[in-house]
Amino acid sequence: MSNDVKHDYHLVNPSPYPLVGSIAAVVMALGGVVWMKGLFGLPAHTSWLFFAGLAGVLYTMVGWWSEVIKEGNRGDHTPVVSLGLRYGMILFIASEVMFFVAWFWIFFEMALFHHHRTISSIEEVRAAWATWPPKGVETVPAWNLPLVNTLTLLLSGTTVTWAHHALQQGDRKGAKIALCLTIVLGVMFTSIQAYEYSHIIHHKYFFNEAASNAGLYGSSFFMATGFHGFHVLIGTIFLTVCLIRLLAGGFTPQKHFGFEAAAWYWHFVDVVWLFLFAFIYVIFGAHAGG
Repeated sequence: MSNDVKHDYHLVNPSPYPLVGSIAAVVMALGGVVWMKGLFGLPAHTSWLFFAGLAGVLYTMVGWWSEVIKEGNRGDHTPVVSLGLRYGMILFIASEVMFFVAWFWIFFEMALFHHHRTISSIEEVRAAWATWPPKGVETVPAWNLPLVNTLTLLLSGTTVTWAHHALQQGDRKGAKIALCLTIVLGVMFTSIQAYEYSHIIHHKYFFNEAASNAGLYGSSFFMATGFHGFHVLIGTIFLTVCLIRLLAGGFTPQKHFGFEAAAWYWHFVDVVWLFLFAFIYVIFGAHAGG
């Protein structure tokens, strides 16, 4: 009896993953610098150091999160610990929100100040926005592939909610079907965006050298939509891991926070895309190319 836990908190066992993950992240960051610029006597375009660090990060993620899953299966995740995990996921998503706020901030700041002048009235704001994207830059039509991707993500938000509701009701078969559909839609979104990017590069959208500030618009477009696409890829992997756990007999109607966190993340990705579609494709893309 003296060895029984007397409190609601779980004290984790010593783990190498925080140290291994930190070292791997530093190696990956330095590897990125070497790949782009060269460092430590290594020439530019040397990529092996980056991928070595990436492999260490992936190893840390698999090992560390596997330990968390085992803790949950052992019953270590008491109500207090589960609440802490929820707060942690909420704070993580909040940090991701601010990450995308930064990209929107850059986009709007360029829209206002790409002429390097001060703005002192609403009329001047409208005048600045009317010339963004820069004249002569051809933008991606909002009502073609971007609209398809919007509908794809909205449908995936519906299917992941279906999967969550089915799991809460004990309908494991329905949860598996809905989760499979969500993953397929996530792969479909990524594939469409990859095709869209290849189409942009092939037809030289945003690359009009005669247009002033064309590079600024292209950079902000690719950084905002590209990072969102990366988050969709991460979310798809997150949901795939949940599907594997579900097929292996994991999750119960009462204990399924791993899936719940993945659903929260997926809805966050949905909402961000709606803002990207509305502002970058529709509002600011409507008057371009003049």
